[in-house]
Formats: sequence, structure tokens, C-alpha cells
Amino acid sequence: MKKSLLAAAAVLFAFAATAQEPAATLKIWDNTTAPHSNEIVLAPGEDNPDRTDRTTETELYIYPADTARATGQAVVICPGGSYLGLAIGHEGHDVARWLSQNGVTAAVLKYRMPNGHPEVPLEDVQQALRIMGFSAGGHLAATASTLGTFKPAFAILVYPVITAEPGKGHQFSFDNLLGTKRTAEQSEYYSLQNRVTEATPPTLLFHSDDDTGVPSVNSALYYEALKAHGVKASMHIYPVGEHGWGYLTTFPYHEAWKSAVLDWLRTVNR
Repeated sequence: MKKSLLAAAAVLFAFAATAQEPAATLKIWDNTTAPHSNEIVLAPGEDNPDRTDRTTETELYIYPADTARATGQAVVICPGGSYLGLAIGHEGHDVARWLSQNGVTAAVLKYRMPNGHPEVPLEDVQQALRIMGFSAGGHLAATASTLGTFKPAFAILVYPVITAEPGKGHQFSFDNLLGTKRTAEQSEYYSLQNRVTEATPPTLLFHSDDDTGVPSVNSALYYEALKAHGVKASMHIYPVGEHGWGYLTTFPYHEAWKSAVLDWLRTVNR
């Protein structure tokens, strides 16, 4: 899949300078062809291929970089949605359009919901080249960065779910990932500040201090773990913004976070 994505991106460069809509959609697999199934069975009428909740198919929507500004970088975007659905607009396609306009090839990942099978979204995202994730998508990106057999070159985590610790984590996301009968051992294992090693890739983190849905301590715990293991990291915690701002222009620091992303991409892995 990695070679397929690289080849697709190379072809797309030839005919699309800046894509407002995806120039290609790559279907990776579904519950029948994937290594594991999430065991979601859709009722008649639910099997719309554009659905973004209870997903059973994995697809990449490719936005090739502006050829005049191409940096040679590629990012896979993992939208959030509490592992129940995908906020694929302002946390996916809108971000991809902006990145492509700034010379970064972007691919929005429509990944399958875990439905208590945590290996399912992980095997979806491991088909990725680079990773960028929001909220529960941030947990998925961090999972690939720590537990994945194929790790990305870098990760950008935006208000990520990191820990299942009581009073700190977004428990609804973990219920959807692991099931409501998850054990303390499972919760500890998927609290990803515990899984950081020296092999975890450089990471950029964003959060709002007034985020009551996913407290900013999630980013702080991950940042501290990265630094404890000597991993290059940067963290921005804005005073306000709450949760779920994605590419929304109503976020007070919309321009600031975009500048921070582009600045970091210019220096990461150099």
C-alpha cells in the first residue's frame, strides 16, 4: 500500500496543481478483505459509501501538492470522532486542501471504526506514509507512532486523546475502542504516554487549555513522555478554543496554528 500511495501521488503531480476536491480515492480494503473485521454489520440503507459513522470500509482521499510549491512531504490525516464516526470535513478534507495548497501532498483517511476491536483502525492507518491526527484520530496517530510495526516519519497530534486515566481521558473514545468491559490492563496499554520509546517519531502537539472534552493534560503527558525518551517534540497549548476546532476559522488561533504547522514541517526530520 505504501508503494501504491507513492505511485498515485507521483502521477497526480503531473495533472493537478492544487486540488479543491480529491484527485483520486484509493480503497484500501473492507471488513471482508482486511486482516481483521470490526464486526459491524450495516442494515439495508446504511451501506452508503460516503457514510462517516460505523464505517466498514477504508479509503484514502488524495490531494496532491501544488506543483509550484511542492516540498516532497506527504501527510495522512486521521479525523477524530470518538472512534464512533469521523469529523471528515473540518478535520479532514478542509485541512487536506490547505496542506496541498502549501506544497504538501495530503491524504484523508476514512478508517474503520473499532467497535471494540482496537487492531482494526491501527491496521488501517499503518498503510499510511505520514500521519496527522485530530482528537480520537490523534489517538490513532499516536498508536501508529508507538504500537505500530510501521512508524511514520513524524506525527502532528491536534487535541489528541492519549490517556484513559480517570479524570484525564475521554472515556467514551476508549469505550468505543476497547469496549465498555475493558480491563484496567487494556486501558493502561492504550494510554499511549506509557508506550513512547526512543523509536517514537518527532511529534508536534496542539491543544486548548479550556478543552473540557479532552483535557490538555493528554498532550502534556505525551509531550513529557517524548522528552523523557529524547524524542524531538513541540507543543502549543492555546488559552481558549475548547475542543474540535479543526480547520474552523472561528478558532481564535486559526492562523497561528497553521503557521506553526508549516514552520514545523520545514524543519522536521532535518
